[in-house]
Amino acid sequence: MKQKEDKIILKGDIVFTPTKEKFEIHKDSYIVAENGKVVGIFKELEEKYQHYVIKDFSNKIIIPGFIDLHLHAPQYPNRGLGLDKELLPWLETYTFPEEKKYEDIQYGKKVYTKLIRELWRVGTTRCVIFSSIHKESTKLLFDLFIKSGLGAYIGKVNMDRNSPDYITEDTKKSIVDTEEIVIEYKDKSDLVKPIIAPRFAPVCTVELLESLGYLASKYNLPVESHLSENIGELAWVKELYPEFANYASVYNQYGLFGQTKTVMGHCIYNTEEEIELMAKNGVYAAHCPHSNFDLSSGIMPVRKFLDKGVPLGLGTDMAGGHCISMADVMVAAIQSSKMKWLETNKELQPITISEAFFLGTKGGGSFFGKVGSFEEGYELDALIIDDSSLADIEPLSLEERIQKFIYIGDDRNIVERYIRGRKVEEPEF
Repeated sequence: MKQKEDKIILKGDIVFTPTKEKFEIHKDSYIVAENGKVVGIFKELEEKYQHYVIKDFSNKIIIPGFIDLHLHAPQYPNRGLGLDKELLPWLETYTFPEEKKYEDIQYGKKVYTKLIRELWRVGTTRCVIFSSIHKESTKLLFDLFIKSGLGAYIGKVNMDRNSPDYITEDTKKSIVDTEEIVIEYKDKSDLVKPIIAPRFAPVCTVELLESLGYLASKYNLPVESHLSENIGELAWVKELYPEFANYASVYNQYGLFGQTKTVMGHCIYNTEEEIELMAKNGVYAAHCPHSNFDLSSGIMPVRKFLDKGVPLGLGTDMAGGHCISMADVMVAAIQSSKMKWLETNKELQPITISEAFFLGTKGGGSFFGKVGSFEEGYELDALIIDDSSLADIEPLSLEERIQKFIYIGDDRNIVERYIRGRKVEEPEF
């Protein structure tokens, strides 16, 4: 399944984004890695590297692996279903009934093995995942990811009110199950780790939010949740938490907003005060444009977050988002920013192809550490792209080739995948 190389060299046309402003390009060059980390990029190999294993991908493009900062594993069977509804009715009609099925661990295995193969296929090398409320199915998801060689943060969903009875947890059981998973998996894998996952504030009691914040602090665990996705959701939060100035303040009060590493999905309707708090606390925003379109949620003002210095990445939000390909999400992020540009009378500038690529690689990758770039010291997560099927009559520059792959390429153009310098084959379960 996985091939370990302590010292490895990838040769080819190297493209990545150390900053969001532009691509860094190394034509016909070598990436040298030791123990899974990049040593450097060279046009010619020094003598000391001559005995390293060389993987020759001449005329192919080498890019960082894709990072999905926000997806729901148990919703995989629902992709493409019910998307004529808005968020809250969609949850009631499609999502919650589907998530109930994961009390059956055999059903979970059928879904999760397909999901993981699909993530591998589209070049997602690391992701931040919500499971369901079910302890055993969540443990299964951990075990399958560990076996696959892909990287992930996985969170057992927590929700103890304002939901159908069949998906509403007992508060104490939710906390106990979450801690059991944390203890079992926090040191089990270097690539697959637990994350604390309150579904979102309206379906969590204060006791649950406080306890989850305590667990995040006790075990120094990251946090994932949802923030300001839908107008109806905002009104609901205001009704349930009238004493708080805004939605973000609820999470912040209970230690779930940057006290440990945190990512919040959507962030469409954040106030200026919330954006400033995110920048101050280092809270990540996971931009999920497909989901925001599919569920009529709105258009996130991405440029505003970038200008304020909020750490930012991209997410599929599968199955609110219909598509699991991060390349497609990059395109949707650009398109949605163009609509926001028009909506704001051309005040908030659209994001560029290099910025979208950055968000889907280094921007989201930074949630995992030094991931998503080929700078010295970064972990060597890479995709090998054969874009010969996309070639035009006239030759294109490397930057044009990567643009074309992002817009019209697909998984058939991805020929190999590497994580921490190890080739990862299609998972077998």
